[in-house]
Amino acid sequence: MLFDDTYKTIKLPAEGIFKEKGSKFIAYLYPISSDAEIKDIIANLKAIHPKARHHCWAVRLSPDRTIFRINDDGEPSGTAGRPILNTLLSHDITDVLAVVVRYFGGTLLGVPGLINAYKTATADAIIHSEIITKTINTICHINFEHAKMNEVMRIIKEEEIQFSNQLFDLSCSMDLEIRQSQVNKVCGRLQKIEGLEIKYL
Repeated sequence: MLFDDTYKTIKLPAEGIFKEKGSKFIAYLYPISSDAEIKDIIANLKAIHPKARHHCWAVRLSPDRTIFRINDDGEPSGTAGRPILNTLLSHDITDVLAVVVRYFGGTLLGVPGLINAYKTATADAIIHSEIITKTINTICHINFEHAKMNEVMRIIKEEEIQFSNQLFDLSCSMDLEIRQSQVNKVCGRLQKIEGLEIKYL
């Protein structure tokens, strides 16, 4: 199997909705990069929807999709956060926070009804989002003599490598962002340049 160095996430925030027996479930999706962002987003939604009874959520983070958290916010255990997370899993998206705001309509939906409502609202938001594919990249720092500039730049151009923090003087340096599946090939080419040093950040 080829090493998969891509993952799917959403480009912009999106919304979805599901209504059942007078209850309204409004789903919000946010692209996020760390769980430090969750608190402010939830607080903001509580300010927008002060009369909502529940603000349930699930988050999935990191390109390897290993970090996740769920919160039922007062709904029966396993009826809100877990179905929201399972919907993110079934669409295989990560670096996403999904929050479902519930307005209670007076009729109890029961456990299967709640699971379906949270799942369906989240799925509706995913349908309304733009899913994008990103690559998992490795950052390398390289140092080389100014005389080797053309050789270095030729490899960067041919391999379509993103670079930043470049310093061009007698001694030159820059940071390269290389797609993980290309690291061995690109660094192998760079290492053939006399005097060039590579450090993985």
